[in-house]
Amino acid sequence: MLVLTRSEVEELLDLDALLDALAAVHVELSAGQASLVPRVGAFAGKAGVLGAMPAYVPSSGLGCKLVTLFPGNRDRPTHQALIALFDPATGTPVALMDGTYITAMRTAAAAALAARLLARPDARVLAILGTGVQSRSAQEMFPRARDFAEVRVAGRGEFEDAVRGADVVHATTASPDPVIRFEWLSPGVHVSSVGYGAGGSELDPAIVERADVVVVEQRDSVFAPLPAGAPELEPRGHDGVVELGEIIAGTAAGRSSEDQITLYKSVGVAVQDLAAATLVLAAARERGAGQEIELEEISV
Repeated sequence: MLVLTRSEVEELLDLDALLDALAAVHVELSAGQASLVPRVGAFAGKAGVLGAMPAYVPSSGLGCKLVTLFPGNRDRPTHQALIALFDPATGTPVALMDGTYITAMRTAAAAALAARLLARPDARVLAILGTGVQSRSAQEMFPRARDFAEVRVAGRGEFEDAVRGADVVHATTASPDPVIRFEWLSPGVHVSSVGYGAGGSELDPAIVERADVVVVEQRDSVFAPLPAGAPELEPRGHDGVVELGEIIAGTAAGRSSEDQITLYKSVGVAVQDLAAATLVLAAARERGAGQEIELEEISV
């Protein structure tokens, strides 16, 4: 089994290739070719939660991510993860790698992919709300998906100024209260939200209710109970959202006019982690990176 550290994962993950890999797994997911369950979790009292995210998808194989969310962390990331990959023909473990960097980058990359598909063709001003890990990841990924003339990064107290006049607004906060108000939005704006606020949402409910197109990764995941889903989307219902893979495949419509407001809400699904981890594993094998270890065989 190949073991890869965080620094090795950071060096090996091709961020440009990640956008295409995510598009492929989302098409498979929406076509019913993938197998996954919405994230399940065990709570460590009030300190945090450990989530498990297993999945299989034809283009990226079989694997599972274990991810912790401990909001009180100050000397280390609030989200930490590891990813295990298995041979889909035999079930044999083939790789174990750090998943913290992958979690950050695949989340930002999927949102950037949604912006590529949903933002107006002439979108030039990007506003990123928040200054943490997801904000930095978005600053890396969104310009890979679209050519922006201006990127605004806003902290607390600056949100309204950043949002007004922006063509794409990307929220990355952990706020349980709205950081984007519907009345701040310009006609034709694309909004995305990847933040998770316990007991609330960074999105104004009016945005959810009045958006012309609402896009999610997978209906079953987004409408699942916490810690998997996004309760703020419940007013839309299953029939009120479309999946990212459906838009990529052309089986559902995205933006159809320049003045529509579009919304992408992410909860994170395991096929995204598999897409990124498979890219890392392929690069590691090509470059001879990582450390091979043997697991003890057990006779049954």
